[in-house]
Amino acid sequence: MQIFAGLGNPGAAHAGQRHNIGFMAVDAVHSRWRFDPWRTRFKGVAAEGRIGTGKVLLLKPATFMNDSGRSVAEAVRFYKLATDALTVFYDELDLVPFKVRVKRGGGAAGHNGIRSLDAHLPDIDYRRVRLGIGHPGHKDRVLGYVLGNFAKADLDWVADVIGAVATEAAWLVSGDDARFMNEVARRLDD
Repeated sequence: MQIFAGLGNPGAAHAGQRHNIGFMAVDAVHSRWRFDPWRTRFKGVAAEGRIGTGKVLLLKPATFMNDSGRSVAEAVRFYKLATDALTVFYDELDLVPFKVRVKRGGGAAGHNGIRSLDAHLPDIDYRRVRLGIGHPGHKDRVLGYVLGNFAKADLDWVADVIGAVATEAAWLVSGDDARFMNEVARRLDD
């Protein structure tokens, strides 16, 4: 079992916000592969299914971004998972739009969802799928920017990015992070 956790804020009012691109990515994975319907579990909504030959639990915490770690930690502990079984999808200010990067470990870089995960899972060196949303230019504008909706002009690239992430998710399941990034980049260049 692996867990793919998307970070975001629950509810229709937050659905189109930049901060919710992690939820959007997990929703796209759910649509692309064979998954059960969403149901309430682990202080969020979860769905079990398969990506290729791997069994995956998709998770969208309902604890809001700043307390995401509580939900994710509950699922990790329930399944007694090893450190390499957790993948987290989230928005990254320090990456330009369209860019997708994968890494293990590192600091929170000011991201409250990652900070919460690190607090609740201090010994887990989980995989991070960082989805670039760009930076508004000044740190005083960050909060309004991440909690703002994507502009209509951005919706096509958002759909392309999350579609590529979902389509190539089997590489994450198999542990080939470099191939995942290469294939996502190739799809976005077409």
